[in-house]
Amino acid sequence: MKFGISTFVTDEGIRPDVLGAALEERGFDSLFLAEHSHIPVSRESPYPGGGDLPEKYKRTLDPFVALTAAATATSELLLGTGIALLIQRDLIHTAKEVASLDLVSDGRALFGVGVGWNREEMRNHGTDPKTRGALIDEQLAALKEIWTKDEAEFHGKHVDFDPIYAWPKPVRKPHPPIYIGGESEAALNRLARYGDGWLLRGHTHFDEAKRVRGWLADQGRADVEFAVFGGDTKGKVIDGFREAGVERYTFLLETLPEAETLKALDELAEVVAEHR
Repeated sequence: MKFGISTFVTDEGIRPDVLGAALEERGFDSLFLAEHSHIPVSRESPYPGGGDLPEKYKRTLDPFVALTAAATATSELLLGTGIALLIQRDLIHTAKEVASLDLVSDGRALFGVGVGWNREEMRNHGTDPKTRGALIDEQLAALKEIWTKDEAEFHGKHVDFDPIYAWPKPVRKPHPPIYIGGESEAALNRLARYGDGWLLRGHTHFDEAKRVRGWLADQGRADVEFAVFGGDTKGKVIDGFREAGVERYTFLLETLPEAETLKALDELAEVVAEHR
């Protein structure tokens, strides 16, 4: 099992290029960055973690800009979104951003996506929360067309465009791995149909990972990789996910200034050393 870091990169924490270099120096294999374009002041959607919404949600850097900065400071670190809120994004621009990141990083991009939870944020982008699942399904199908065909077109209910030219194409073939975030029935069906990997949150029990692994095999998708986002540092939990066949396990790194972040990474590197 490989180990990485999931975090929120903001204007108040460590720079993404410094973070990327620090991760690679300490033997971490991947970096997954969360995304929020903004947080509405008037918010009806409850924060999934309970309590007050942490400040970092309001201050995230654009994940593709941040990951590109990390790419320039590294040579092997995998660069992932965890998760990109695709339903709030222009599809064609996003296709170009992912492919561009994959190009400048020499094929190290991982595209984690999900439908999100903040309904007010979605609405500000013109997205209807009620149809976000159907929207992302079409978006994922359309992305694959753009990335793999010289003349791509797509005609669906939510995504519709005539033939287009769109370069660069990704370095990774047929395209960067698509990691589906979420544990709901809809998310798992999306995973089986469109995903190359499952980005499950750290609070998910490893027995559920075992169950989903078996379910995917029954769907003919034994090839799907599992990555834990924001996993616990407890040895029992890490070993449980390893036994469940998880290929990648990331720890949640709190958003802190550079010196404090490097100290936290040293501590997490010690945890990794005990479980390699």
